[in-house]
Amino acid sequence: MTTTVTTWYLEQTAPGGLSPAPVPAPDAGVRIVRAEVPSPEFSRFLYASVGGDIAWIDRLAWTYAQWQQALARSGVETWVAYEHGTPAGYVELAANPDGSSGSVEIVYFGLLPAFRGRRIGGHLLSVGVQRAWDLGERWPDLPATRRVWLHTCSKDGEHALGNYQKRGFSVYRTTTDEEPEPVSPGPWPGAYTAPTSA
Repeated sequence: MTTTVTTWYLEQTAPGGLSPAPVPAPDAGVRIVRAEVPSPEFSRFLYASVGGDIAWIDRLAWTYAQWQQALARSGVETWVAYEHGTPAGYVELAANPDGSSGSVEIVYFGLLPAFRGRRIGGHLLSVGVQRAWDLGERWPDLPATRRVWLHTCSKDGEHALGNYQKRGFSVYRTTTDEEPEPVSPGPWPGAYTAPTSA
């Protein structure tokens, strides 16, 4: 069985292109913190927990060494949203591997199912984009960011593309391919499922 998957590639080419989401009220208990110590265990938890119900499977078979290698690369950062101390979602940034183009990718972004629809995602994405634009300030071996880009596809949540566009991203390329029907690895039976409308 195959399914038709549309992939949209989006970009911002200037920091002023970001249209930030409202910041949650202080009593919402939302804070966003960089995970400064690379941790394969923590990163795999975030990846599997956020992507379990939307068929994120490409990294599930990674070895510990593969996770270490990916997280240790210059210009790779993980920013985690917490609600009252509980991890709610994350954004992973990665500078272009050649380190010369000033291009930063938002590699992964999302929330755990129980935290979707609670106005955390727009704020997390806004902070992630801001940190992509100033990434070079934290990595002296990298140039200043000149472009922030990402891709999303029709396998992601129904609001994914619109959310990126609300934050000021523009589509620069669209592809359509036939792919094997994805098998979602989770959540486990009885786990919390995301609300059907945002």
